[in-house]
Amino acid sequence: MPEKWKEVSAEFMNMWNFPNVIGALDGKHIMLQAPFNTGSDFFNYKEFFSIVMLALVDASYNFMFVDVGTQDRISDGGVFNDSLLKEKNDNESLNLPPPKQLDGTNYVIPYHFVADTAFPLSNHIMKPYPGQHPKGSTKRVFNYRLSRARCIVENVFGILASVFRVLRKPMLLQPEKAQLVVMTVCLLHNFLRKSQNSVNLYTPPGTFDTEVDGIITPGRWRRDNSEMNSLLPLTIVGRRSQLTAHTMRDQIADYCVNVATLPWQNGM
Repeated sequence: MPEKWKEVSAEFMNMWNFPNVIGALDGKHIMLQAPFNTGSDFFNYKEFFSIVMLALVDASYNFMFVDVGTQDRISDGGVFNDSLLKEKNDNESLNLPPPKQLDGTNYVIPYHFVADTAFPLSNHIMKPYPGQHPKGSTKRVFNYRLSRARCIVENVFGILASVFRVLRKPMLLQPEKAQLVVMTVCLLHNFLRKSQNSVNLYTPPGTFDTEVDGIITPGRWRRDNSEMNSLLPLTIVGRRSQLTAHTMRDQIADYCVNVATLPWQNGM
């Protein structure tokens, strides 16, 4: 199992130039019609009924982990904390490889997920520095580099809603049925992506965002999703982070700026 994680990390480094990444993590609210006899269990503070989907994807746009059905009386910030993924991480049953030294430095960095600001910064979750930063600054370069790696999961959610139209409008299903539908969609996505007979039909060239020398061409799914209103982002929730995670983020930022640089990164 540790070797599999290393393969995922190598793919992220080769394709997206971010070190020690073992997956891009994100979550979405999936809107429902008011479920029968559930009271407020699935009614969140955004004032609609929903279940939550938490997903971890690899560098090739495939799901590695999906958790669906968190009741939204739990805050968005608690989605990861109450997930099976965190439980497995905490009890070390994910079988992650030991921390790895970044090339050209003496920084020894744990393998980690990349995520946005809705998730907690920790030794196993990297997220952007908060706030706005000057162009060319270390923090801005880091945020750009992390965003390049994290956009994988955004693209996966986008293609799901573009192809599987059931995700475009509130589902007319009970939460348990909606959960099965979402999990089935994720399995179909992986099947279609990994089959040589279907991958170019399901995700032909131009489907996902592409980048050449820092110039991003939006994927076709962004145009197709102009009317999507049922797959909604989690809310940013403030929280304290581990001190070692802040140091780890600073070290990766220094590595991106001074060792593994991209020619165009200072202008982004």
